[in-house]
Amino acid sequence: MCFKILVFVKQVPDTTDIRWTEHNTIQREGLESVINPYDLGAVQLAKNIKSALGDCKISAVSMGPLQAKEALKEAIAFGCDDAYLLCDKKFAGSDTLATAYVLSQFVKTHCSDFNLIICGYQAVDGDTAQTPSSLAQRLGIAQITGVTALKDICNEYSVWIKDTSAYKQEIKITHPALVSTTLKDIDFTVPVNGWIKAQTTDITVLSAGDISAETSKTGFCGSPTQVKKAYRPVIVRHTELIEPDNCEEASNSIVSIINRCKEQDDN
Repeated sequence: MCFKILVFVKQVPDTTDIRWTEHNTIQREGLESVINPYDLGAVQLAKNIKSALGDCKISAVSMGPLQAKEALKEAIAFGCDDAYLLCDKKFAGSDTLATAYVLSQFVKTHCSDFNLIICGYQAVDGDTAQTPSSLAQRLGIAQITGVTALKDICNEYSVWIKDTSAYKQEIKITHPALVSTTLKDIDFTVPVNGWIKAQTTDITVLSAGDISAETSKTGFCGSPTQVKKAYRPVIVRHTELIEPDNCEEASNSIVSIINRCKEQDDN
C-alpha cells in the first residue's frame, strides 16, 4: 500500500523588503519570495521517509497567491511528487485559525486517505507556530511538535525525536498523524532531472468552492486575530571601547555602562 505524505509549505517574502496592506497584513504580490526555511526541513523528512519505505507519495500543498506556484515547483524539484495550490481571493488576510480551516478542508475533500502530514514548525513571517496544531485539531488526529529526526517508521506508526529545551524525547505515534519540525535551512542538492520534473509537472490550483470552504470561515471574515499595527523595527547599535588597567576598573566600567543603558530605557 502506498504511504501518502502531505507536506504543507509556505512561500514567505524576503524579510528585507516587506510591505503591508491597509489591514496591516503582508503584501505578498510582487515580492521576492522563498520557501519558508522550516518547510524545507519538512520536505527533507518526507524524503527520508520515502527512502525508508520505498512505496511512498509526497504531495506538496500551499495556500497563497498564484506566485506561490514557484515555491511548489521548487518543492517538486526537491523531491515531492505532485503539488496543490489553494488560491482564492476569499483566503486573503487569513490568520492562523482561518488558514488551518482552509488546509483542513483541502485534506477532507481531496486527500482524506493520507497517512502523515508534515509541517514546518512555524513560518518566519509570522512566528506563531499555531497552524500545525490547529490543523491537527480540526482533522482530529494526533500530533507531535518540534521534531528534529525520524527514528523508525512503518505504515501503522512512526517514531520521532523531539528536541525540547531540557532534553530529547523519543515519541511513537500511530497514523494518520501530523508532525511539525524545527529543522530548517536544509541545503538541497537538486539533480537536473528534479528541475526538469518541476517545469513539466502541472500544479493543481483549487478555489474555495473546490474544497467546499465556507466564506465566513476564511480570510478576514474568519480571522478573529487582527493586527493593530505593523512596522519595520529600527535597530541602533552603539559601540564603546573600554581600555582598563585592571579587572576592577573593567568591571566598574561595565557596571557603569549597564546602569546608563537602564536609565536610557526608563526614560
